[in-house]
Amino acid sequence: MKIVVIETGFFKLDGGAMFGVVPKQMWKKLNPPDENNMCSWSMRCLLVEHEGRVILFDTGMGDKQDEKFRRHFEPHGDSNLDKSLNSAGYSREDITDVFITHFHFDHVGGAVIRNENSQLLPRFPNAIYWTNELHYQWAYEANARERASFLKENFIPLKDQGVLKYIDVEDGVKFMDRITVDFYYGHTEAMMVPTIQLDTGKKLVFTADLLPSAHHVRMPYVMAYDVRPLETLRDKERFYEKALNSEYYILFEHDKDSKLGQLTKNDRGRYTIKQATMEDLA
Repeated sequence: MKIVVIETGFFKLDGGAMFGVVPKQMWKKLNPPDENNMCSWSMRCLLVEHEGRVILFDTGMGDKQDEKFRRHFEPHGDSNLDKSLNSAGYSREDITDVFITHFHFDHVGGAVIRNENSQLLPRFPNAIYWTNELHYQWAYEANARERASFLKENFIPLKDQGVLKYIDVEDGVKFMDRITVDFYYGHTEAMMVPTIQLDTGKKLVFTADLLPSAHHVRMPYVMAYDVRPLETLRDKERFYEKALNSEYYILFEHDKDSKLGQLTKNDRGRYTIKQATMEDLA
């Protein structure tokens, strides 16, 4: 099994929205905001090569949105999806599976491209794209709170092209050998979080927006974007029961500084993150 972190650049979101009820006086020390209260966040993806398949977990924001959209979120940085894949030795044609944790634009935007004739097409022509039916219907008939995040041009073309498939909604369901999926409902409906069992026996969890950054490990640190914040607390408790284990490593999708960490508990009973490196997975 081969594991590669795929960086697709950074974007900006309001710090208050990202940290919810936590006072700015506290969170600004973790991710300092600019003069508009905006903080930089990563759009980090994961690639796993295993048993003849090349699986990409999430796709970042992509590059097809117009300038007005981009001004809202200020994408920046030297990395993008295609460049990072090429640097790792892969092309679009090599990807066999694209696993989308959920359909918010910063996770699925790169799944679809606009060609020279303005047609919307799957970015990866040989790939099957994976979601679940509960989440698809939730995104298709979006509520007013999430409608701005569920852009139909990011996922309807996948359905229309016949490349979108559903995973059964059942915690611990087997996606493929050594990759299982759990479902969480606080951030959005049936968000999928994969756990990959490595050759060493260690487990790598791509937590998506369950734990968008290492800064969100403490219980009150819940994003204002979450549709069910009290459910997020239960989601975190459920995940922590499993992940408070020396064999578990967490890959943070949105942490601009920390890629990888392990869940720990300090002497005061508070959850913390111990920083780790990709070499620790070996």
